[in-house]
Amino acid sequence: MKVLRWLWPLCVFGVAVASSAALDRNAFTFTDYKLNVRIEPEQQRLAARGKIALRNDSSLPQRNVVLQISSSLGWRSIQVGGKPVQFVSQTYTSDVDHTGSLSEAIVSLPEQVPPKAAVDLDVGFEGTISLDATRLKRIGVPDDAARHSDWDQISPRFSAVRGVGYVTWYPIATEAANLSEGNGLFEVLAKWKTREKDAGMDLDLCVQQESGSAPTIMANAAALGLSGEACIEYRFSPLGVTVPTFVTGAYAKLGNKMAEIHYLGDHRAAAESYVRAAETALPFVATWFGEPRSAAEVLELPDPGAAPFEAGRLLLTPFSTDQKFAELSLVHELTHAAFPSSRPWIYEGVAHLAQALWSEQQTGRQGALDYMGLHRSSIADAERVQRSQASQPLVTATDEEFYRSKAMFVWWMLRDMVGDSALKQALKAYRPEDDKDLSYTQKLLETAAKRDLGWFFDDWVYQDKGLPDFRMVSVYPRALAAGGQVVTVAVENLGAAGAETPITVRMQTGEVTKRLEVRGKSKTAIRIEVPSKPEEVLINDGSVPESDMSNHTVKIEPTK
Repeated sequence: MKVLRWLWPLCVFGVAVASSAALDRNAFTFTDYKLNVRIEPEQQRLAARGKIALRNDSSLPQRNVVLQISSSLGWRSIQVGGKPVQFVSQTYTSDVDHTGSLSEAIVSLPEQVPPKAAVDLDVGFEGTISLDATRLKRIGVPDDAARHSDWDQISPRFSAVRGVGYVTWYPIATEAANLSEGNGLFEVLAKWKTREKDAGMDLDLCVQQESGSAPTIMANAAALGLSGEACIEYRFSPLGVTVPTFVTGAYAKLGNKMAEIHYLGDHRAAAESYVRAAETALPFVATWFGEPRSAAEVLELPDPGAAPFEAGRLLLTPFSTDQKFAELSLVHELTHAAFPSSRPWIYEGVAHLAQALWSEQQTGRQGALDYMGLHRSSIADAERVQRSQASQPLVTATDEEFYRSKAMFVWWMLRDMVGDSALKQALKAYRPEDDKDLSYTQKLLETAAKRDLGWFFDDWVYQDKGLPDFRMVSVYPRALAAGGQVVTVAVENLGAAGAETPITVRMQTGEVTKRLEVRGKSKTAIRIEVPSKPEEVLINDGSVPESDMSNHTVKIEPTK
């Protein structure tokens, strides 16, 4: 029986779609990108050509490759060895893109790719990127709030496009992710980042501005503005923790070698407040982390309600009228500029530590604990999710809640354990080019503090043992012959991660705090002398993240 000629493409498409369910979308790792991208803001258009390198990391030979881009973009060509290859394009529902779906190409390779072998593809794709919050609105997020979160777009006045997880403007391959399925999106993104942890992207980006002011292009931490057409070359690496981001607009700039503030329209006064914030924060940052090696970059987002976003040393944010908030933001960015590291838990963790230290300088220790407390519940939630998946040690973490928030607590706990002087000494001795061994940072701290920290790094950095879970086993006060009392506090750690936690005895006349090291799955006790009658005992002032902090205070009943 003959198949009519005009039906043949439909048959091919049907077979491809029917078999797509059996595709291994995680078979290939994208190891490198070389992309030439042209932006036409007046048409909201992006056109890309380039080469992507892939490696078969599955255990089987692979004949098919899956390539995904935003559903607002379309595939124009895919070649191997300079020759076109067959591919079928279909819509694939997934919330890794702001449109809520992807344009997926199922590519038939000319020959099988064995395990661990590589293949290079030349690709071409183009389309438009407009403001689109479909994925958020379909799960019930109000339109205004959705647009404040998914603000990515190309437009004549302003363009800002973030990468996978926001807008899939470069090829990827993932399983479907759905925001309505709890942490489904974050789990898919974490797997992608883990696979791409060593990948990089060379981007050659050009913007054609047909009218108005000359464009400024920002690509994570580089800028160039020219009349008519502006171009920039930038290397994003590693993609496991770097979200390729570009911004264009009619920006004006204020600042100096320590901070460059890019503003839109007539917002010069607001930009000046950020320059002042940088000047205020710089001495503090320099004291802890040294002088900045390059300028911190802050770009204004035109939507005053937009959610801020950080990419390397580049901060995209609506300008705030709160000077304290501006200072806190610049502390973070200046720390990045002063303390580079290829390890995310160090690079981001130290920058978040700087903000906690700044909060302490402004409003005391409780101010720092309040700031860190904003991250505490998200860490516990991330750990609960992680327990059902593969372990994610901090040293290799790709989840932001780990390498940003949890890392901040780890650095704070180390500060409490070794003291300011030793921590500053270790931080100033750190050299990113020398950080080639996992124990490099541990050894710097041990040398400065003259104490063994191996158990702590093993529990919190090299392995993912979860969080501590302290509980008071007993509290026993006893009067001293010379006056005052001694309180014996027995503590059990039900969690697998050990920590040194503060134990505080409160009295009507004040309080006394001592620190107690409680290893994972163990019990220990401490004796604390106080000058007057104790009224209550508190474990952990919030400086140690825990899985459960509901049982930390014990009232001491008056003796009869």
